[in-house]
Amino acid sequence: MSVTATARITAVADGRGSTSLPVLESDGPLALRRTRSPDTARARVTVVGAMSAPLGGDRLAVEVRADEGARMTVDSAAATVALPGAGPDTGPAAYDVRLSVGEEAELHWLPEQLVSACGSALDMTTRAELARTSRLVLREELILGRHGESTGRLSTRLTVRRAGRPLLDQQLAYGPGAPGGWDGAAVLGGHRAVGQLLLVDPAFEDGLPAPRLLGPTAALTPLAGPAVLVTALAADARLLRAVLDEALQGLLKEPRAVPRS
Repeated sequence: MSVTATARITAVADGRGSTSLPVLESDGPLALRRTRSPDTARARVTVVGAMSAPLGGDRLAVEVRADEGARMTVDSAAATVALPGAGPDTGPAAYDVRLSVGEEAELHWLPEQLVSACGSALDMTTRAELARTSRLVLREELILGRHGESTGRLSTRLTVRRAGRPLLDQQLAYGPGAPGGWDGAAVLGGHRAVGQLLLVDPAFEDGLPAPRLLGPTAALTPLAGPAVLVTALAADARLLRAVLDEALQGLLKEPRAVPRS
């Protein structure tokens, strides 16, 4: 039997230098837990999977809102594994992430990896609406197949709007039914871990990092907006995380590497 569930999180500045969570609504397999943050001014929420999901036919969604001045990190306790449905006619699963970040607010969306198991079919969408002075750190890591198996069908779309204007809109597809060449030398080149890191920061209006390679299978690209996108391939999840973590730490330390012309 398919599951439909929507979990909701709202963060607000409490006026005392911290962030409170007036809305923390778990639903179905999406269990939300407030967890300890090393930064007392920042709220932290961890998504804990209460059951195996998403399965074929499931419709899951997470809605996150960081109101004006709020600071929040949302992560997950473990990888999400897309699995085949119980029957041949269940159809693909859907996982919809909706992020809203207000003026002077900051959201770090840092889930664990999404694993596309053999025989599964998942359509994942992530939509972010940002105010002009908001800040977003978003990480997406996709693992195409569990150990020793081929990938399922996976499509992802990431759409980001800032101050009402499009900043980024991209769609990717992997596995059976994806456009030809998705696993060729010009795309994955035999790798099965693919990820991206998006950092949107008003500070980049004064200077964007220069485009550059971050090793043989990763690249940093400045975006108009102002934002930076890091894309990476790796042989496995551990190596992919290492590349993205190193890129994020470098960007946080040097947000204005090259002045804008």
